[in-house]
This record gives sequence, structure tokens and C-alpha cells, in this order.
Amino acid sequence: MSPVRVLIVDDQALFREALGVLLSAYADLEVAGEAGNGDEAVRRAAELAPDVVLMDLRMPVLDGVAATRRLRDEHPAVRVIALTTFDDDADVFAALRAGAVGYLLKDVSSERLVEAVRAAARGESVLQPSVAAKVVARIAQLPDLPVREPEVPLSERERAVLRLVARGRSNREIAGALFLAEGTVKNHVTTILGKLGVRDRTQAALRARELGLLRE
Repeated sequence: MSPVRVLIVDDQALFREALGVLLSAYADLEVAGEAGNGDEAVRRAAELAPDVVLMDLRMPVLDGVAATRRLRDEHPAVRVIALTTFDDDADVFAALRAGAVGYLLKDVSSERLVEAVRAAARGESVLQPSVAAKVVARIAQLPDLPVREPEVPLSERERAVLRLVARGRSNREIAGALFLAEGTVKNHVTTILGKLGVRDRTQAALRARELGLLRE
């Protein structure tokens, strides 16, 4: 299996260098390149075709949110994880709306960061616990809507998986909670995304709320 190619985007050269050293220590990860601002990130992504981009949000020239939006439009296969110092609501939801599949703070442990990169490459969403709590809280604040079943009904097992996805749980955590193999959960999530007509787990959670599928 080919290593996961990572593009590191941050305006601090020392941080990029340190992160590159960390990721290079893992045989299944490869640092494809670096960029010092969002505009350079978009250009480098076109040249290097990374699997995952670790994206700082507050940078000169072009910020991380705008760069994430351009990557989503121009290179939809690239998975962006916001990696920043800030977790205020404005930054979190701007990044997720722009297309980021993950949101981590820079004080995250090296083990958690590496697993997040691997998870993003597998098509999973990765959220800092505090960020997951914000997403769940925001979903809970949405007004109740009449229940509208998806065009392709979800099974009871798929609904159970979806409810845990909406709470920000990883595939591993869902597998433990439902006593399933992690691969089985991954297959369920893929099926759920297809049935709901969405591209990632955050959109699935919002769509599920709209359809009234999060009720126990």
C-alpha cells in the first residue's frame, strides 16, 4: 500500500519543519511538501497531488478557510484537516463549511495527529473533542423539522451508526460501542453517505438532523 502523502501548510517555517520530522518517522506517511500560505497551498496541491493537507487557518496572502474552499472546488479528492491554535465557533464552522474533514488544535498529541491523518485518508472525519462538542451542540439547536425519510431507507443498524457519527465518534469508537468490526463500521458509513447524498460525516450529521434520524 502506498504511503499517505501529506502537504503541510503553515506560515511558521519552524512549525512546518517540526511537523515534517514527526510525520516522516512513520513508514505509512510521506511528507509530499510544504506551503507557507493558502495561495501557495493550492498551487502546491496541484503539483504534488497530496492525499491529506494539514491546513493552518490564519495565514497571510490567502487564509486557510479560503484555501480549503478552493481545494474542495479544484481538487475534491484532497482531504483537508484544519490544524490551528484557535477553536472559536467562527473558525470551526467556517472551516467545516469550506470543506475541511477535520479540525484539530496544535496542542494535539503526536499519536492523535498521526491517527487523524490516517483516518482522513480513509475518508473519515476527525474532530478535536471540544470541536465535536460544538458541532453536536449546534445541531441540537436546530429547529425540529417534520420527519422525512431518505429516498433509500436506512436500516436500524445504519441509523445507530449514524447517531454515533453525529456525536463525533470515530469508526473505532463506533465499532466498540456497537460491538462491530471497524471495517464493518466503515462500510456502513460509506453506505450511509451514499443514501443521504452527502460527501462527509459532518454533512451526514446535518442531513440526519434535517430528516429527524437522530432520535433514539
